[in-house]
Amino acid sequence: MPASDNSRQPGRPQRGSGSRGAGPRGSDSRSSGSRGSGSRASAPGGQQRSRQRPSDRSKQAEPARFAAYTLLRAVADGAYANLEFPSIIRRHRLDARDAAFATELGFGTLRMQGFYDAVIAEAAARPTSKIDPGVLDVLRLGAHQLLGMRVATHAAADQTVGLARTVSGAGASGFVNAVMRRVSEKTRDEWQAIVVPNDGSTAALATEFSHPEWVVSALRGALLGHGRATTGTVSGELRALLESDNTPAKVSLVARPGLSSVGELVASGATASPTSPFGAVLDHGDPGAIPAIRERRAAVQDEGSQLLAAALAAAPVAEGVPDRWLDLCAGPGGKSGVLGALAVQSGADLVAVEVSEHRADLVRSTLEPVMARAAEAGASVEVRTADGREVGEGEPAAYGRVLVDAPCTGLGALRRRPEARWRRQPSDLAQLGPLQRDLLRSALDAVAPGGLVGYATCSPHPAETTFVVRDVLKKRDDIEVIDAREFFRDASGEVLHDLGDGPEVQLWPHVHGTDAMFFTLLRKKA
Repeated sequence: MPASDNSRQPGRPQRGSGSRGAGPRGSDSRSSGSRGSGSRASAPGGQQRSRQRPSDRSKQAEPARFAAYTLLRAVADGAYANLEFPSIIRRHRLDARDAAFATELGFGTLRMQGFYDAVIAEAAARPTSKIDPGVLDVLRLGAHQLLGMRVATHAAADQTVGLARTVSGAGASGFVNAVMRRVSEKTRDEWQAIVVPNDGSTAALATEFSHPEWVVSALRGALLGHGRATTGTVSGELRALLESDNTPAKVSLVARPGLSSVGELVASGATASPTSPFGAVLDHGDPGAIPAIRERRAAVQDEGSQLLAAALAAAPVAEGVPDRWLDLCAGPGGKSGVLGALAVQSGADLVAVEVSEHRADLVRSTLEPVMARAAEAGASVEVRTADGREVGEGEPAAYGRVLVDAPCTGLGALRRRPEARWRRQPSDLAQLGPLQRDLLRSALDAVAPGGLVGYATCSPHPAETTFVVRDVLKKRDDIEVIDAREFFRDASGEVLHDLGDGPEVQLWPHVHGTDAMFFTLLRKKA
């Protein structure tokens, strides 16, 4: 049954049915009631596997697992996991415990999909391309419970077979039962020894760390290209980077300057971030329950994004440049929120440009409290729906500071967007390159002499970072590159560690605990 078909909603508990308490949750190794009564056999590694026939097992999907399955099918249809999942949780009426389990199951499965597909292909004795996509997603969820979570083997098998019965029918449940039995016969380490080549190749790393092979190659090139690694150290750096991509990112918060404070977020249950002067980290709980978040005086935002907006605001400009700042690619508005708040504090105006009307509306919603504060201060924060590539021609030399947060592959945020690794293709680089260059050219035309342009991407790929800047500057003699490192300062006011040789800044998840943000600071000569 398609994930979007809610006519039956087999995973949703009915009032009075008691199904909300059925099955294991989170890291529990318990099974519920009757599901724990079947005979079980010991498997290698101390695990237990069920000898129950599919017909004797759970006949209905447990709600949290069905929610995770719904997420995987939505992602297969093009949805973004982080945007889709909150509505899935609401639709399935999951409590906090079930929601946490479904989150770990769904997002963990998306991250490790490549590795699990290799295991499933071996266990099923057929390529995954020959398995029905819905059934394959069920098997991926089952494999993650067996190999990536602390779920009892018999419970993982029972519930996975029940999920298969619910979404694909009795025929599929028999196949799923057989594959799950084969998967459960070996530990994760044993499966890794079988499916991962022992040659240290890019293909081996791709399988072990569940990344497309081209992404592994691209990240290796980025580590070398940005000077983070040498040929002698790149293997270790690459493994650390890939492992960080598979580690769920913490929930990072930003207190928008002048609207909220780190102290307010800490009082609401967060912990002050050592990385960003505006940042806090939420270890548990719903960020939407924090008043400052609900009122849009604060937001969920990676510290890397916070730091680059702060760097552009802190770098000095020449006297007489316009007190107008520009965010050229503003949607959905996260960086605009910080940049706009800092502009108001500095007595400057902000113009946020977004080409998509829908995303421009998101920016307006995000910036509403900043706009109110600007009005009180006699400043202006404006959101426009326009093509950023045309702003430089339409308003030449009109701005003192310009941020170009260019559309990119997002290879620096794979820990937050696990499905992006499977969705992106090498051809995306060729498609995005001309847009990135046109936006940077427009920004350089829009900035006044003595003013600054910050070019940023959430990707470390040289084709989206240094190559773009180099190509654009080849045809201009009015621009100089400024060393951006001294403007990246942590919560204590010190320059952030391990920023490389400069003049650009490349952040890394395994080094700084942020997304792999790239930032180049450019000044138009006076």
